Amino acid sequence: MSTRIDGKVAAASVIDAVKTSHLALEEATGHKAGLAVVIVGDDPASHAYVGAKGRMAKECGFNSVQHTLPVETTQEELLALVAKLNDDASIHGILVQLPLPRHLDAEPVIQSILPQKDVDGLHVVNAGKLATGDLTTGLLSCTPAGAMILVKQVHGADLSGLNALVIGRSNLFGKPMAQLLLNANATVTVGHSRSKDLSALCRQADIVVAAVGRAEMVKADWLKQGATVIDVGINRIGAPELGDGKTKLVGDVDFKGCQDVAGAITPVPGGVGPMTIAMLMANTVIAAHQQLGRPRPSF
Repeated sequence: MSTRIDGKVAAASVIDAVKTSHLALEEATGHKAGLAVVIVGDDPASHAYVGAKGRMAKECGFNSVQHTLPVETTQEELLALVAKLNDDASIHGILVQLPLPRHLDAEPVIQSILPQKDVDGLHVVNAGKLATGDLTTGLLSCTPAGAMILVKQVHGADLSGLNALVIGRSNLFGKPMAQLLLNANATVTVGHSRSKDLSALCRQADIVVAAVGRAEMVKADWLKQGATVIDVGINRIGAPELGDGKTKLVGDVDFKGCQDVAGAITPVPGGVGPMTIAMLMANTVIAAHQQLGRPRPSF
Protein backbone atom coordinates (compact mmCIF):
# COMPACT_ATOMS: atom_id res chain seq x y z
CA MET A 1 0.00 0.00 0.00
CA SER A 2 1.35 3.41 -1.00
CA THR A 3 1.86 6.47 1.19
CA ARG A 4 -1.07 8.85 0.87
CA ILE A 5 0.27 12.40 0.35
CA ASP A 6 -1.96 14.68 2.44
CA GLY A 7 -2.31 18.04 0.72
CA LYS A 8 -4.41 19.44 3.55
CA VAL A 9 -1.58 18.98 6.06
CA ALA A 10 1.00 20.43 3.66
CA ALA A 11 -1.25 23.40 2.87
CA ALA A 12 -1.82 24.09 6.56
CA SER A 13 1.95 24.24 7.07
CA VAL A 14 2.31 26.76 4.23
CA ILE A 15 -0.53 28.88 5.62
CA ASP A 16 1.11 28.93 9.06
CA ALA A 17 4.32 30.20 7.46
CA VAL A 18 2.38 32.81 5.47
CA LYS A 19 0.70 34.12 8.64
CA THR A 20 4.05 34.41 10.41
CA SER A 21 5.61 36.19 7.44
CA HIS A 22 2.65 38.54 7.09
CA LEU A 23 2.72 39.46 10.77
CA ALA A 24 6.41 40.36 10.44
CA LEU A 25 5.59 42.47 7.36
CA GLU A 26 2.88 44.38 9.23
CA GLU A 27 5.17 45.02 12.19
CA ALA A 28 7.98 46.26 9.94
CA THR A 29 5.97 48.44 7.55
CA GLY A 30 2.55 49.10 9.08
CA HIS A 31 0.97 47.72 5.90
CA LYS A 32 -1.17 44.64 5.25
CA ALA A 33 -0.84 42.59 2.09
CA GLY A 34 -3.64 43.51 -0.31
CA LEU A 35 -5.27 40.91 -2.57
CA ALA A 36 -7.89 41.85 -5.16
CA VAL A 37 -9.91 39.07 -6.78
CA VAL A 38 -11.99 39.84 -9.86
CA ILE A 39 -14.83 37.56 -10.94
CA VAL A 40 -17.07 38.08 -13.98
CA GLY A 41 -20.44 36.38 -14.32
CA ASP A 42 -22.31 33.87 -12.19
CA ASP A 43 -20.57 30.51 -12.66
CA PRO A 44 -21.23 28.61 -9.40
CA ALA A 45 -17.88 26.79 -9.35
CA SER A 46 -15.95 30.03 -9.90
CA HIS A 47 -17.87 31.76 -7.11
CA ALA A 48 -17.13 28.84 -4.79
CA TYR A 49 -13.40 29.08 -5.57
CA VAL A 50 -13.38 32.85 -5.13
CA GLY A 51 -15.22 32.56 -1.82
CA ALA A 52 -12.65 30.07 -0.54
CA LYS A 53 -9.79 32.34 -1.61
CA GLY A 54 -11.36 35.35 0.08
CA ARG A 55 -11.92 33.49 3.34
CA MET A 56 -8.33 32.25 3.41
CA ALA A 57 -6.97 35.72 2.64
CA LYS A 58 -8.89 37.15 5.59
CA GLU A 59 -7.68 34.30 7.81
CA CYS A 60 -4.11 35.25 6.86
CA GLY A 61 -4.83 38.85 7.88
CA PHE A 62 -4.71 40.30 4.35
CA ASN A 63 -6.75 43.20 3.05
CA SER A 64 -9.00 41.08 0.80
CA VAL A 65 -11.09 42.83 -1.87
CA GLN A 66 -13.52 41.15 -4.26
CA HIS A 67 -14.84 42.76 -7.44
CA THR A 68 -17.89 40.91 -8.75
CA LEU A 69 -18.78 42.04 -12.27
CA PRO A 70 -21.93 41.21 -14.26
CA VAL A 71 -21.72 38.69 -17.10
CA GLU A 72 -22.27 41.46 -19.68
CA THR A 73 -19.06 43.26 -18.63
CA THR A 74 -17.08 44.33 -21.70
CA GLN A 75 -13.40 43.71 -22.41
CA GLU A 76 -12.73 47.44 -22.02
CA GLU A 77 -14.47 47.60 -18.63
CA LEU A 78 -12.51 44.62 -17.33
CA LEU A 79 -9.20 46.03 -18.55
CA ALA A 80 -10.05 49.38 -16.97
CA LEU A 81 -10.61 47.70 -13.59
CA VAL A 82 -7.28 45.87 -13.83
CA ALA A 83 -5.54 49.16 -14.69
CA LYS A 84 -7.12 50.78 -11.62
CA LEU A 85 -5.91 47.91 -9.40
CA ASN A 86 -2.44 48.14 -10.95
CA ASP A 87 -2.31 51.78 -9.83
CA ASP A 88 -3.56 51.05 -6.29
CA ALA A 89 -0.53 50.87 -3.97
CA SER A 90 -2.60 49.11 -1.28
CA ILE A 91 -3.20 46.14 -3.63
CA HIS A 92 -0.16 43.89 -3.96
CA GLY A 93 -1.79 40.95 -5.72
CA ILE A 94 -4.40 40.79 -8.49
CA LEU A 95 -6.21 37.63 -9.55
CA VAL A 96 -8.79 37.44 -12.34
CA GLN A 97 -10.82 34.26 -11.86
CA LEU A 98 -10.83 31.99 -14.91
CA PRO A 99 -12.62 30.97 -17.03
CA LEU A 100 -14.12 34.26 -18.15
CA PRO A 101 -17.44 34.42 -20.02
CA ARG A 102 -17.01 33.44 -23.68
CA HIS A 103 -17.21 36.96 -25.10
CA LEU A 104 -14.13 38.01 -23.12
CA ASP A 105 -10.53 37.30 -24.16
CA ALA A 106 -8.61 36.18 -21.08
CA GLU A 107 -5.05 36.49 -22.41
CA PRO A 108 -4.92 40.30 -22.83
CA VAL A 109 -6.45 40.65 -19.36
CA ILE A 110 -3.84 38.39 -17.77
CA GLN A 111 -1.01 40.19 -19.57
CA SER A 112 -2.35 43.58 -18.48
CA ILE A 113 -1.74 42.73 -14.81
CA LEU A 114 1.58 44.13 -13.58
CA PRO A 115 4.01 41.16 -13.33
CA GLN A 116 4.83 42.03 -9.71
CA LYS A 117 1.10 41.82 -8.84
CA ASP A 118 0.41 38.68 -10.93
CA VAL A 119 -0.18 36.27 -8.04
CA ASP A 120 -1.45 33.60 -10.46
CA GLY A 121 2.03 33.54 -12.02
CA LEU A 122 0.67 33.61 -15.58
CA HIS A 123 2.21 36.81 -16.97
CA VAL A 124 4.83 36.21 -19.66
CA VAL A 125 7.45 37.93 -17.48
CA ASN A 126 6.86 35.48 -14.62
CA ALA A 127 6.64 32.51 -17.01
CA GLY A 128 9.86 33.66 -18.68
CA LYS A 129 11.72 33.98 -15.40
CA LEU A 130 10.75 30.41 -14.52
CA ALA A 131 11.76 29.17 -17.97
CA THR A 132 15.23 30.70 -17.55
CA GLY A 133 15.69 29.25 -14.07
CA ASP A 134 14.95 32.39 -12.03
CA LEU A 135 12.94 31.18 -9.04
CA THR A 136 13.79 34.10 -6.77
CA THR A 137 12.42 37.30 -8.34
CA GLY A 138 9.18 36.33 -10.09
CA LEU A 139 5.91 34.72 -8.98
CA LEU A 140 5.28 31.03 -9.67
CA SER A 141 2.02 29.60 -10.95
CA CYS A 142 0.21 28.44 -7.81
CA THR A 143 -0.84 24.87 -8.63
CA PRO A 144 2.56 23.76 -10.00
CA ALA A 145 4.31 25.42 -7.04
CA GLY A 146 2.03 23.55 -4.64
CA ALA A 147 2.48 20.25 -6.47
CA MET A 148 6.24 20.73 -6.31
CA ILE A 149 6.12 21.06 -2.53
CA LEU A 150 4.37 17.67 -2.40
CA VAL A 151 7.02 16.12 -4.67
CA LYS A 152 9.78 17.49 -2.43
CA GLN A 153 8.09 16.03 0.65
CA VAL A 154 8.74 12.59 -0.84
CA HIS A 155 12.06 13.06 -2.62
CA GLY A 156 13.69 16.15 -1.12
CA ALA A 157 14.76 19.27 -3.00
CA ASP A 158 17.24 17.59 -5.37
CA LEU A 159 15.63 15.25 -7.91
CA SER A 160 18.91 14.27 -9.60
CA GLY A 161 18.73 10.84 -11.19
CA LEU A 162 14.92 10.70 -11.23
CA ASN A 163 12.76 10.51 -14.35
CA ALA A 164 9.63 12.68 -14.24
CA LEU A 165 6.66 12.60 -16.60
CA VAL A 166 4.21 15.50 -16.76
CA ILE A 167 1.02 14.51 -18.58
CA GLY A 168 -0.41 17.73 -20.00
CA ARG A 169 1.25 20.76 -21.62
CA SER A 170 -0.99 23.68 -20.64
CA ASN A 171 0.44 27.12 -19.91
CA LEU A 172 -1.49 27.07 -16.64
CA PHE A 173 0.05 23.87 -15.29
CA GLY A 174 1.94 21.45 -17.52
CA LYS A 175 4.67 23.74 -18.82
CA PRO A 176 5.50 25.45 -15.49
CA MET A 177 5.40 22.08 -13.70
CA ALA A 178 7.93 20.68 -16.16
CA GLN A 179 10.16 23.71 -15.60
CA LEU A 180 10.03 23.33 -11.82
CA LEU A 181 10.98 19.66 -12.05
CA LEU A 182 13.79 20.50 -14.46
CA ASN A 183 15.08 23.19 -12.09
CA ALA A 184 15.19 20.52 -9.37
CA ASN A 185 17.46 18.40 -11.65
CA ALA A 186 14.89 15.77 -12.70
CA THR A 187 15.01 14.35 -16.21
CA VAL A 188 11.67 15.57 -17.54
CA THR A 189 9.34 14.32 -20.26
CA VAL A 190 6.10 16.10 -21.18
CA GLY A 191 3.40 13.78 -22.48
CA HIS A 192 0.21 14.97 -24.17
CA SER A 193 -2.61 14.04 -26.53
CA ARG A 194 -0.20 13.63 -29.48
CA SER A 195 2.29 11.43 -27.60
CA LYS A 196 2.63 8.05 -29.29
CA ASP A 197 2.63 5.68 -26.32
CA LEU A 198 1.78 7.52 -23.10
CA SER A 199 1.55 4.37 -20.98
CA ALA A 200 5.09 3.34 -22.01
CA LEU A 201 6.42 6.78 -21.08
CA CYS A 202 4.63 6.50 -17.76
CA ARG A 203 6.20 3.14 -16.93
CA GLN A 204 9.67 4.74 -17.14
CA ALA A 205 8.84 7.54 -14.70
CA ASP A 206 9.81 7.75 -11.03
CA ILE A 207 7.49 10.76 -10.71
CA VAL A 208 4.20 11.04 -12.61
CA VAL A 209 2.25 14.30 -12.59
CA ALA A 210 -1.15 14.00 -14.30
CA ALA A 211 -3.03 17.10 -15.44
CA VAL A 212 -5.11 16.30 -18.51
CA GLY A 213 -8.73 16.49 -17.37
CA ARG A 214 -9.58 12.88 -18.25
CA ALA A 215 -11.16 10.96 -15.39
CA GLU A 216 -9.04 8.08 -14.06
CA MET A 217 -6.98 7.86 -17.27
CA VAL A 218 -3.76 6.71 -15.58
CA LYS A 219 -4.15 3.04 -14.63
CA ALA A 220 -2.14 0.81 -12.33
CA ASP A 221 -0.44 -1.02 -15.21
CA TRP A 222 0.89 2.32 -16.48
CA LEU A 223 3.00 2.83 -13.37
CA LYS A 224 6.51 1.84 -12.43
CA GLN A 225 6.54 0.06 -9.09
CA GLY A 226 7.06 2.58 -6.30
CA ALA A 227 6.49 5.69 -8.46
CA THR A 228 5.36 8.96 -6.88
CA VAL A 229 2.03 10.04 -8.39
CA ILE A 230 0.75 13.63 -8.23
CA ASP A 231 -2.84 13.84 -9.48
CA VAL A 232 -3.87 17.36 -10.50
CA GLY A 233 -7.13 16.36 -12.22
CA ILE A 234 -10.57 17.25 -10.88
CA ASN A 235 -13.38 15.46 -12.71
CA ARG A 236 -17.00 14.94 -11.69
CA ILE A 237 -18.41 11.58 -12.75
CA GLY A 238 -21.58 9.62 -12.11
CA ALA A 239 -21.65 7.59 -8.89
CA PRO A 240 -24.66 5.25 -9.05
CA GLU A 241 -23.26 3.33 -6.07
CA LEU A 242 -24.04 6.42 -3.97
CA GLY A 243 -27.63 6.61 -5.15
CA ASP A 244 -29.69 7.74 -8.11
CA GLY A 245 -28.26 10.79 -9.86
CA LYS A 246 -25.31 11.07 -7.45
CA THR A 247 -21.83 12.16 -8.57
CA LYS A 248 -18.32 12.14 -7.12
CA LEU A 249 -15.00 13.88 -7.70
CA VAL A 250 -12.14 11.84 -9.12
CA GLY A 251 -8.72 12.71 -10.50
CA ASP A 252 -6.91 11.85 -13.72
CA VAL A 253 -5.47 8.80 -11.94
CA ASP A 254 -7.34 5.63 -10.99
CA PHE A 255 -6.56 6.07 -7.31
CA LYS A 256 -8.03 2.76 -6.14
CA GLY A 257 -5.95 0.72 -8.57
CA CYS A 258 -2.80 2.84 -8.53
CA GLN A 259 -2.42 3.04 -4.76
CA ASP A 260 -1.25 -0.58 -4.70
CA VAL A 261 1.58 0.15 -7.17
CA ALA A 262 2.64 3.71 -6.34
CA GLY A 263 5.12 4.46 -3.59
CA ALA A 264 3.28 7.70 -2.78
CA ILE A 265 0.13 9.18 -4.28
CA THR A 266 -2.13 12.22 -3.85
CA PRO A 267 -5.88 11.67 -3.41
CA VAL A 268 -8.63 13.67 -5.12
CA PRO A 269 -9.99 15.61 -3.35
CA GLY A 270 -7.52 16.49 -0.59
CA GLY A 271 -4.25 16.35 -2.52
CA VAL A 272 -3.06 19.12 -4.81
CA GLY A 273 -6.26 21.19 -4.48
CA PRO A 274 -5.61 22.65 -1.01
CA MET A 275 -2.08 23.56 -2.10
CA THR A 276 -3.33 25.90 -4.84
CA ILE A 277 -5.01 28.31 -2.42
CA ALA A 278 -2.09 28.03 0.02
CA MET A 279 0.38 29.04 -2.70
CA LEU A 280 -1.87 31.91 -3.76
CA MET A 281 -1.58 33.24 -0.20
CA ALA A 282 2.19 32.67 -0.33
CA ASN A 283 2.45 34.58 -3.63
CA THR A 284 0.43 37.46 -2.17
CA VAL A 285 2.70 37.87 0.84
CA ILE A 286 5.80 37.50 -1.38
CA ALA A 287 4.44 40.22 -3.70
CA ALA A 288 3.71 42.50 -0.74
CA HIS A 289 7.22 42.05 0.68
CA GLN A 290 8.81 42.85 -2.67
CA GLN A 291 6.64 45.91 -3.35
CA LEU A 292 7.23 47.25 0.17
CA GLY A 293 11.01 46.84 -0.13
CA ARG A 294 11.32 43.93 2.30
CA PRO A 295 13.42 40.75 1.81
CA ARG A 296 11.53 38.09 -0.11
CA PRO A 297 10.24 35.22 2.09
CA SER A 298 10.42 31.62 0.93
CA PHE A 299 7.85 28.86 1.43
